[in-house]
Amino acid sequence: MTDASAARSRAVFEFKSATLPLIAVILKTADLAVLTTALDAQLADSPDFFEQEPVVIDLSQLPEDEAQPPLDFAALRRILARHQTQPVAVRGATEAQALAARAAGLAIAAMPVAPPARPPAPAEAPSPAPQIVREVPVPQGGTLLIDRPLRSGQQVYARGGDVIVTEVVNFGAEVIADGHIHVYAPLRGKAIAGARGNTEARIFTTCLEAQLVAIAGIYRTSEVALPAAVAGKSAQIRLADDKLLMEPIAS
Repeated sequence: MTDASAARSRAVFEFKSATLPLIAVILKTADLAVLTTALDAQLADSPDFFEQEPVVIDLSQLPEDEAQPPLDFAALRRILARHQTQPVAVRGATEAQALAARAAGLAIAAMPVAPPARPPAPAEAPSPAPQIVREVPVPQGGTLLIDRPLRSGQQVYARGGDVIVTEVVNFGAEVIADGHIHVYAPLRGKAIAGARGNTEARIFTTCLEAQLVAIAGIYRTSEVALPAAVAGKSAQIRLADDKLLMEPIAS
């Protein structure tokens, strides 16, 4: 390349790394008919939830006996596109799956190296329904705002900051933040604050009915009844002497 050509290239474009919010759809079945039914049921009340957002198809949790033959990725893209998503890549793929995904126009993405710290979850019956994960990096000390209901199977992770949710967090949904969690609506699902070890993080809600709450890896599930002073009421949750302390918030 001549000096003149190099100068023109530098003036026209640049290649830079980018950190973008992506949704991961974690498949737990290769049966596309079952997947279609589960997606239709889960997203029936929120047809525009994703607003054409890019999606990574995660195959890491597919049962081994369903790993072969490779998925029909073209059909899978059409199924996901019906729910206002734009599949762009696959991760956790076998060699055969990766070849089939590339043939369908999908990129191959690496699996995350360091997932956020998560408390052990109570045992649940296995389900083929996909887990829909919305991981959104926020500026250090910043805040992510979610102004739509979170349905069962949906997960929001505010990496690097706090999260505010103004609509209901339904049973089976998860809200995760490296900082604080504020839910100005019923909190019925899981809330995990201080996901990377911040012991000063807190959880606030106007109606505490949570399936699970956790701060910096210390958690409590609905198997232990909530104290009467906070059950179904405005409350905050914080750590005190390595124990979760639940306190009512005076109205």
